[in-house]
Amino acid sequence: MSSDNSLDKIPTHIAIIMDGNGRWAIARGLPRLAGHRAGVENLRRIITACVEFGVRYLTIYAFSTENWGRPPEEVRGLMFILDEVLDKELTELHKQGVQLHHIGQLEGLATSTQKKVLQAIELTQHNQKLVLNVAFNYGGRDEIIRAVRQMLADELTPAQVDESAISRYMYTAGQPDPDIIIRTAGELRVSNFLLWQCAYSEYYAAEVFWPDFDKEQLRLALEHYASRERRFGLTSAQVEPGKTKTT
Repeated sequence: MSSDNSLDKIPTHIAIIMDGNGRWAIARGLPRLAGHRAGVENLRRIITACVEFGVRYLTIYAFSTENWGRPPEEVRGLMFILDEVLDKELTELHKQGVQLHHIGQLEGLATSTQKKVLQAIELTQHNQKLVLNVAFNYGGRDEIIRAVRQMLADELTPAQVDESAISRYMYTAGQPDPDIIIRTAGELRVSNFLLWQCAYSEYYAAEVFWPDFDKEQLRLALEHYASRERRFGLTSAQVEPGKTKTT
């Protein structure tokens, strides 16, 4: 296997839809919550791998606004796991130089959980190794609606509303859009994730369930990304002067 520095084009921002925890557990005769715990364990490994590869921003889709409709016992278990992660993992993430951000609504979470999230953000705010956006109680359409409402509240004129202005009202304001969005479990849906930010993101579908998406699986995704020509609406010749072949 080639070394980590063999990749010639590392994305600045990776976003991941961590899919398949429940199916991973069911395939092993385990309760769905065991799959979510395995998913958390794997996230620790992927964060470390992103740091090693030199990725600067990582956004993970942990809990959507639609996930509240799942069985109540599963939702309660996910909330408990979030609390547990904040209690047990925060110190190590801080040591690794990870800067934590929450994207989504804190409303709906327990007051004690909201407090832990805000404390984690404050503790890690000056870390520079990796920015980790945790999308929890997040929905892409909800994010856009909240942005529009805030622009109206701030009395922006129609002439002031452009792409730059809207981006400033997104949860990810000040961050680059994701270069690549990875979804595990072989699924091909966008699932209401980063709808504004994903306009020119590359997409990659990994066949494995999230708990099995390891460093080598991440490498495959990065190799796929490195092989793509990103044109942002332009032609190949414009992106690479002298190149006539289109891809």
